[in-house]
Parts: sequence; structure tokens; C-alpha cells
Amino acid sequence: MFEQPFLPTLIIFAPTLGALALVLMPKDNEDSLRYTALAVTVATFLLTLMLLPGYDISNPGMQFEVSHEWIPNWNINYQLGLDGISLPLVLLTSFISLWAMVASWSITKQIKGYLILFLLLETGMLGVFMATDFFLFYVFWEVMLLPMYFLIGIWGGPRKEYAAIKFFLFTLFGSVLMLVALLMIYFNSSDPNNGEHIFDLVKLAAAAQGEGGLLGGDLQPWAFWLLFIGFAIKVPSVPVHTWLPDAHVEAPTPISMILAGVLLKMGGYGILRIAFPLCPEAVFQGSTALVAIGVISIIYGAFAAMAQTDFKRLVAYSSVSHMGYVVLGIGVVGVASADVSSDYWQMGINGAMFQMLGHGVSSAGMFFMVGVVYDRVHHRNINEFGGLAGKMPLYTGLSAGIFFAGLGLPGLCGFIGEVFVVLSAWENYPIAAVVAASGVILTAGYILWTLQRVFLGAEYKGPHEEALTPMLGREKVVAGVLLVFAIILGVFPNLMFQYMVPSIEKLANGMAGRIAGL
Repeated sequence: MFEQPFLPTLIIFAPTLGALALVLMPKDNEDSLRYTALAVTVATFLLTLMLLPGYDISNPGMQFEVSHEWIPNWNINYQLGLDGISLPLVLLTSFISLWAMVASWSITKQIKGYLILFLLLETGMLGVFMATDFFLFYVFWEVMLLPMYFLIGIWGGPRKEYAAIKFFLFTLFGSVLMLVALLMIYFNSSDPNNGEHIFDLVKLAAAAQGEGGLLGGDLQPWAFWLLFIGFAIKVPSVPVHTWLPDAHVEAPTPISMILAGVLLKMGGYGILRIAFPLCPEAVFQGSTALVAIGVISIIYGAFAAMAQTDFKRLVAYSSVSHMGYVVLGIGVVGVASADVSSDYWQMGINGAMFQMLGHGVSSAGMFFMVGVVYDRVHHRNINEFGGLAGKMPLYTGLSAGIFFAGLGLPGLCGFIGEVFVVLSAWENYPIAAVVAASGVILTAGYILWTLQRVFLGAEYKGPHEEALTPMLGREKVVAGVLLVFAIILGVFPNLMFQYMVPSIEKLANGMAGRIAGL
């Protein structure tokens, strides 16, 4: 058993070590390359599971903490930690990465380069969720950018260069905004022990929620909105969402699974880890705007999905809609006043967190199921499908289960988060709650209509009908596991809530206490 302080570092860099091992292997032996990369993702997932026995559910603070000097002149540290907000997302990252690697058997060109970039991407994602030094967080955030750019730009579809550049530019723009806010916060911070400027997110949050606050009244709104826009691009929220459909449509299936299952969650996590605790006054002042952004994203994404004829683009726009519930849930703060109650807001954040987890599983599954049929018939035109239930009955059944999870059917993973978010919004924003609830109806509309057009009907209307063969064993395993976990999360949500609730309560009460003390 590894010592606890060493475990987070090993989890983050195990994929990097695997990538280095792949560099030394001959590129012609594709099976060895694939199985080595798969073994690395399996080992990484098992290492993340080893976090659970040593995690104290009753402790809302950081655990598994690691801190070493990195750039002492600027007080930058290699600093890691896990709490109830980051731990579930670390588990989600290693879980989705594992099954995306299994799905990567469909990749047939430049295997070695693909697998190396995939593992480096996993390191960047895990580092983002574990870093508790703002500068280190920013480094991991940027590390994630380049592998994804090349994975889309080299292994993507016909317009892969356009989609990759658009993804890169949007993310880079958000990174620049984040960097400006990072410097604003750093130069206005002070270590309570020695008075030096700091990047320590735990100390910065304590200072921001303390008596004196962190940033002055003029600076804090600027810092918050710079951070929020930077993270909202990744969520993605309307109107900074336009990179997502292009990236999804052109990305290969396994990368679409990673993009929807994990990368979008980095935006929501960044808001909760950095923007909210460091700028509490600005959060309360901007609550109505956050709610509006969330609701608009829900409705716009649903209508846009309903209008699509490209199967993959439809699923991409559904992600915009479902992630809108995340922004709505974290934004239902209410009006800042001396008697602020954080109870409903805690419900909203818990709902938002669970929505990220549920969407991570269901969206990865939906993109995988689209990829299964695309690999056979090489088109995604919904109007040219039909009758798949007769030709691929097992595929139809698994697809229906996974799409129902995305729909938000009770008993599946998509239901819990949406209900919590809508209920929390009702207290301070009843109109927003009603509109958000109508998004569930729209979601049911476009998903059921899609299932009807793709799987039902008398016959298949498109090309390559002879290629509609039963699912391979590998495909059955990936789809089956994702569906099983969608059911487990829907039936036993407390498996994740037991980790999340104490840390979310600490965050909400700390921010509400700061406002109530003004």
C-alpha cells in the first residue's frame, strides 16, 4: 500500500510514465502499444480507488495533502489535495479515461502518437482536479490543451483542422482571462505567516471569506467575471459554447467521450474551486446573471439539439443544455443580505456536482453509441437511419438505456442532479425554476424523437446496410459498463453525496458567512 501523501502524485503522473514507456516501444507492434496503454489506464483507475479507504468522509477540508517548494522566489509550490468536491471528479476522470481507452481500439492510424497524447491528456486532467496551488492549477490546465488540440487535429473528421483551431483559440482566450485574474489575486494576497504573496488556494479562500476579504470592492467583480468567463468557455455556457459542437463532431469517438465526460466538468470545477471561494461578494452580486446564463443555456441547447440532423451534433448540443443545469445550480445564491441562508444554495451545488458526474457517464455513453454505428455505416445523418432495432437489437437496447439516462429518467444518473437544481432554484428564482423544468420536457422531446428516427421504422434508409452487424465484444463491455454505472448512480446517489456534502456545506457556509458579516 502506498503512503497517502505519495498517492496523489503517483495518480497524476502514472499516465505520463506510461507515455514515456510507449515512446521507447516500436511503433509497428500495435497490439503491445494498445495493451500497454490500457494497462496504464487500468492502473490509474485502481490507484484512484485506493483513495477511498483513506478518505475521511466527516472531514470537509483538504486531505491527502502534498506540498513542496517549486519556485520559492514567487512562493509557488507543488501542492496537491483532495476534498469532497475534487475526489468524485478524480474518480470520474480515471473511470471515463479507462473506457475511452478501450474504445480507442477503433483508432487505426498513427497508434503510438495517439496513445502517448491520450495518456498525457489524462495527466493534465487529473492534475487540474488535484492542484491546490493556483499557479500549478494553471499549468495543468494548459498541459491539457495541447494533447486535445492534436488529438482532434490529427485523428478527427473532414474538418478536423478547423475544429482543433477553434477549440484551441477559445480555450486559450479563457486561459488568458484566467491568467489576468490569477495575477490580480496574487498581488493582492498576503500570507498570514510572513506577509508574502501566495498562490495557495486554501489560504486564499480563507482570506477571501475572512473578516477583511481578499480583493477590494472594485477589483473583486473584475476578478470574478474574468475567472467565470474563462471557466464558462469550458463548461460551455451560452454564448461562449460555439467551439463545442464542431470539436465533438470532428473528434474521434474516444476523444468525444473524454471531451464530454471530463473536460466540460473542469469548467464547473474551476468555478467552485477558484471563482466562488475567492470572490464571494461578487458571486452574491452576480447571482441573477449566473441563473440567467444557466437557464438560457438549458433552453438554447435543447432547441438547438432538436434542430439537428447530425447524430453527433445533436448529442453535443444536449451537453450544452445539460451543463446549463450546473451553472444554474451553483448560481442560485439569492440576494446578498445580512440573513443569507445557504441551505437551498447547498442543494443547488450538490445538484450541480451530481449533474456533472451523471452527465459525465451518460454523455460519454451517448457519444460511444453514436461512434459504434458510425464506424459501420460512416454517416451520422439521422434522417437516413431507421429500423436499427431489427438489425441490431442489443445495440438498440443499450442505446435506449444510455439515452434515457441522459434524458433524466428517474432511477438513472441524469435525474438526481436536475431535480436538486430545479428545487433549489425555486426558493429565490421560481420563474427560472419553471423554465429549467421545461428543459426536461424539451430534452425528452428531442431524445425520444431521435430514438424513433434512428431505431424504429420499417427499414434502414441509408448506405452500407450490409455493415450493420452485431456489436463486438469490446463494444458490448464499454456500453454495458457505462449503462450499469448510470443505473448505480441513479439508484444509489449517496455513494457520491456522502463525499460531496460536507465540503460543499463548508464552501457555502463560508461564503454566506462572509456576506452576512458585511
